Amino acid sequence: MKRRLTALVIGISNYPNGGALANATHDAIDMASALETLDFSVILKIDCTAEDIDRSIQNFKDNLNSNDVGLFYFAGHGIQIKGENYLITTDTNFSDEISVKHTSFALNRLIEVMDDCSNPTNLIILDACRNNPFLRAWNRGPELSGLASVYTPKGTLIAFATSPGEVAADGPNRNGSYTEALLKHINTLDISVEDLFKRVRNTLSVTTTNKQTSWEHTSLSGDFFFNISAGRRLTIYSAAAIADSTFTPQAGTIIAECIRDLKSRNWYTQNPAIAKLTKERLESSDINTLFVLGRNIYQAACGSANDATNYIVDFNKKTSELSQENRKAILDGMLFEVFFNAKGEIRETFKTSKFDQLFELRKIESLASSFELISDVLITYQNRFYVIPGKPRQISIDIKSKQLDSGEQLITGIFFEGINIINLTFNKSYEDITAHPIRYDSLVKMITTQMMIPKSQLTITSDFDEASNILIPFGTNLAK
Repeated sequence: MKRRLTALVIGISNYPNGGALANATHDAIDMASALETLDFSVILKIDCTAEDIDRSIQNFKDNLNSNDVGLFYFAGHGIQIKGENYLITTDTNFSDEISVKHTSFALNRLIEVMDDCSNPTNLIILDACRNNPFLRAWNRGPELSGLASVYTPKGTLIAFATSPGEVAADGPNRNGSYTEALLKHINTLDISVEDLFKRVRNTLSVTTTNKQTSWEHTSLSGDFFFNISAGRRLTIYSAAAIADSTFTPQAGTIIAECIRDLKSRNWYTQNPAIAKLTKERLESSDINTLFVLGRNIYQAACGSANDATNYIVDFNKKTSELSQENRKAILDGMLFEVFFNAKGEIRETFKTSKFDQLFELRKIESLASSFELISDVLITYQNRFYVIPGKPRQISIDIKSKQLDSGEQLITGIFFEGINIINLTFNKSYEDITAHPIRYDSLVKMITTQMMIPKSQLTITSDFDEASNILIPFGTNLAK
């Protein structure tokens, strides 16, 4: 399953009455090209009227509902009126304030359209704060220069070419100064969108001698990367090993027999197979075979084959005499099995029963490269996770509850980065909520496996203690 990306890119240079811009259409054309290279499906519009933008956004809206990430880019003139932002079109009427508002395109309307759609991530990039000659013609002063600060809905990042109330340079080259900086960095591998815009800001500061400072509003709840290296790194294993249902190990070898036995789903066959994994047999195998072996060790452990579970828990000790390449291949396979099915496709439901034991191995420095690999692979599917698994990041979770008359603590919220991910609406009395008891350790395990965050990376705070009688609403599911 590949991430689905869609973009609407608009550039307006051909403004009438002395308002023309040299670079805005170049900016849009070059941004559209860059986004297409990054696998976005792009709608490109040049020199639009207000009606043109309106119709384009309706088409864009249809795309948003069937994609994971939506991006809107605008290069041209922008204006604020009483704290509201408007994108100036080729037919904006500057006769008076009312005319401007009704013949340009309101930024808030775009934000509402994107927020109403089902895609989880939205990016809005505005190179729209350029020095506006219409203000002088309209005899309105600096109070309308640049754009105003805006409300940013959950899951949205809004990037501005310059700070509130300031103007941006159209640029001495083919592109505006801001877009020129953005194009320099947008293809950088494996950096989050927030870090990318920091790099843009630093480059912009240098090229404009500190006269222009870009800024962003963000309420993204997950990570987004324009360019990722996962596909290239996965080529260390064959396509048949990635989709292990098509993989055939070398016939007549003990490791081939072990893989066959681990696939049996029979404990009495699976457990003895683990005992056959000697150093000599593993070292004589190729990395594709070992990758598939790792996948089947993990699936056997999830099927309650105790020896397979013990192999995972004691993996560092049991493989310490293997070459680094070979032990990495086995661990890579185990990690891959958590998230991907026998066709090499992302699972609808992840294999989580041994997730915490497996990810405990992240603490061992010599094994870290396998976790770096799986995190790179999973960046492609970032919207499935609160935090990309494999990253050595400590996560804080806050749990809120309501003490009932019975003395029990009813969980009313589990908060990640300030957001209640239970998403319950209590429109009746707490005593009427259907809930079931849960032990504290079971609650922690639920959070760990459903959020795909290892226990060792979790810091949990709650307004009750571990000995409390805890209730949790039926149907609570924290999976993203």
